[in-house]
Amino acid sequence: MCGIVGAIGRRDVTPVLMEGLRRLEYRGYDSAGIAIRDASGHIQRIRSVGKVSSLQQRLEQAPIAGELGIAHTRWATHGMPAERNAHPHMSGERVAVVHNGIIENHAELRQELQAAGYRFVSETDTEVIAHLLADTLEREGDLLQAFRAAVRRLRGAYALAVSSPDDPDRILVARAGSPLVIGIGDGEHFIASDVFALLPETQRFVFLEEGDQAEIRRDGIRVFDRDGNPVERPVSDSQLSAGAADKGPYPHYMLKEIFEQPGVIAETLEGRIHKGRLLEESFGHVARELLDGTRQIHIVACGTSYHAGLVARYWFEEIGIPCSVEVASEYRYRRVVVPQQTLFVTISQSGETADTLAALRGAREAGYLGSLVICNVPESSLVRESDVALMTRAGTEIGVASTKAFTTQLVALRLLVLALAKRMGQDEEEQRRLIDELHALPRQVEVALQLDEPIRQMATAFGDKEHALFLGRGPFYPIAMEGALKLKEISYIHAEAYPAGELKHGPLALVDERMPVVCALPDDPLLDKVLSNLQEVRARGGELFLFSDHKVQIGLDRFQSLTLADINPSTAPIVYTIPLQLLSYHAAVLKGTDVDQPRNLAKSVTVE
Repeated sequence: MCGIVGAIGRRDVTPVLMEGLRRLEYRGYDSAGIAIRDASGHIQRIRSVGKVSSLQQRLEQAPIAGELGIAHTRWATHGMPAERNAHPHMSGERVAVVHNGIIENHAELRQELQAAGYRFVSETDTEVIAHLLADTLEREGDLLQAFRAAVRRLRGAYALAVSSPDDPDRILVARAGSPLVIGIGDGEHFIASDVFALLPETQRFVFLEEGDQAEIRRDGIRVFDRDGNPVERPVSDSQLSAGAADKGPYPHYMLKEIFEQPGVIAETLEGRIHKGRLLEESFGHVARELLDGTRQIHIVACGTSYHAGLVARYWFEEIGIPCSVEVASEYRYRRVVVPQQTLFVTISQSGETADTLAALRGAREAGYLGSLVICNVPESSLVRESDVALMTRAGTEIGVASTKAFTTQLVALRLLVLALAKRMGQDEEEQRRLIDELHALPRQVEVALQLDEPIRQMATAFGDKEHALFLGRGPFYPIAMEGALKLKEISYIHAEAYPAGELKHGPLALVDERMPVVCALPDDPLLDKVLSNLQEVRARGGELFLFSDHKVQIGLDRFQSLTLADINPSTAPIVYTIPLQLLSYHAAVLKGTDVDQPRNLAKSVTVE
């Protein structure tokens, strides 16, 4: 959600900022802008609604250059997508500001500034920051002192970057609730919402902590805590590569990421299982003591990560561990009862999801045994603030609709289940069998991907559809939920998921010849019951699209079925995810939607 990039150096930084914006497109946005301090000491600003490519075209028509600049991709919160609402925002010629987050007291500040004579030209909360800073600068005289005083008056979540035409030697930044990272260069320094934006320039980063402010100069940086005290933050070397942004031979990032799943699942398992044994040491030195005391689990997550938690609930309860799963945006506003010896588990691809992060911070005082995060970004806030981090190693995920992050989250959860099962008395033979099944998973996903072409043909039936139902039972119900979410996210087909046994309790009223019904149909103890539910669909003219690990006999017409081979029961939900991802992808391509950047959605939701 939104993206910030900035640079100060001894060369023209415009190309650096534009490349950074392109690399932040995956976060979701509706407009983009750039502000450069030119050689004459003026700030030149260009903004555009739409893609970064539109901003690039305007730059080509009216080039700007300079050694200091800030840029932004905006996802509309306050104010519709429009050029006047795009960042950077300015207050006359005094300051330029880019901002991620939400300023909760913007209305009262706006009223105060209007009374002081400031004229607003946008509906955004960010323009309030620009005028507030300009007003404070009028009194303070020094940009850093004015910045600190202005920030103290802000309530809400923000990552801020500020420049001034009168101050050629520094960019000022602050973060509270939204991520911000500093890139370390040689005679130049950079800022961004995440490291991915800056990988072509550097792999050395300083991660600002909650409440930090910083002064970014060509020859160095100074970081201050929320009270204004100078602090040292460590420099980290990122293991990510700039080439992670390439689509390669694939038409979309999403398809590339679907096909990367065998490799990233194997990578997530690497060093964690070996010769039928779980290597718990790989979880970190604090993990053993934390898991030894765990008797219950609370999982908190959002979106796709929430679905991963719902699958895991079945797995934890199978080994006798009570488990509850909560949507983070609901959990954080409830008075939660915490049973003794309960482990607090968060799941997040980005590690910066605002509601999940707020839930973790609130959980510290709630009496939990400790916290564990399953995450894909090592440098993220959730990882830094949790007691134990179990990294998914999915690599950079560009497509907004999560695919490989989801399956690697499930793999990480399987590892956690195995660790706790051992403590619950699971015998060595059973543990070895389950570990062997996990070891076989990358190959089984590889085989499932071979169904790509038949699934593409199956998806043609969705070209004229506006609604769909997804069904499943047991751990395959959350997999159905994830399948429905993928279809609605990228094809804009309205899709809902239900437990198959709930059809008679309402959803069956929706079924007719225009309603495709998709079902994961494993050969398990509930098979006969699900088959009975599906016959009810056929009897009402609904067309069935089935994925199973056995030959399905359900009649002669109005159904299509594809068979997944050689699936192990313990990891079956992960394998069944693959065809549902492919079905959604091909349906979206057929519909002609923007697969990688679906409308209204952001990759990382860093505000409420």
